[in-house]
Amino acid sequence: MTGHLLIDAGNTRLKWVLVEDGLWRSPVNAAYDDLSALSRALAARTACTIASVARPEHANEIKALLAMQDIEPRWLTSEARFLDVRNTYANPTLLGVDRWMELIAARQRTHAATLVVSMGTAMTVDALSADGVFLGGLIIPGQAMMRHSLEQGTAHVVATDGSWQAFPQTTADAVQSGIIAAMCGAIHMQYARLATQCGCVPHCLLTGGDAAVLMPHLDLPAEHVPFLVLEGIDRVVKEGRPG
Repeated sequence: MTGHLLIDAGNTRLKWVLVEDGLWRSPVNAAYDDLSALSRALAARTACTIASVARPEHANEIKALLAMQDIEPRWLTSEARFLDVRNTYANPTLLGVDRWMELIAARQRTHAATLVVSMGTAMTVDALSADGVFLGGLIIPGQAMMRHSLEQGTAHVVATDGSWQAFPQTTADAVQSGIIAAMCGAIHMQYARLATQCGCVPHCLLTGGDAAVLMPHLDLPAEHVPFLVLEGIDRVVKEGRPG
């Protein structure tokens, strides 16, 4: 099997898809402790492009798997511009490459002002104007990180097995409901700011492992896009330019 392998190497999960003749072949979302499916999909001389924010040990695992098939991947980095998408970070190369790929993918989906929300180990909330300018974004702890912080930083908070409640009456429910409220609050705040900035009703794209958890609690129109980073990588590959 040959084609172009696209890899989104996140902090805790690995997403990838093999593209053949322009068609995606069943995208995969896997844990780093089981890369067997990726190993089986590899073939010698398969092209490979990676956007990685993975820990060094995970990046090394990926490199080792690819090296076994003599595959030399292309590791993407963030840049100041891609087509009409402009990165206004103080140092554009320091914007996480996953966030950069998400912005590129968002621009491909719509030319309207868009809030791009990624919910993984950390949650990022990035604003993209209608003319393709990255206005800036937030980074806050993700769901698991918030819970861990509370458990580690307090003496009597055990945050396991909680569920969302409008008026929580157990500690576990209070923690889970507070986490959801904090994350939704950040999204609602940035969405309102973007709406004011553009004088319009922005789009909102949600991606990442916790997207489905938050979707029912958002009081705004939002679209769930599970493989947004891969979409951005695909766009860069098709354009044949650095990204």
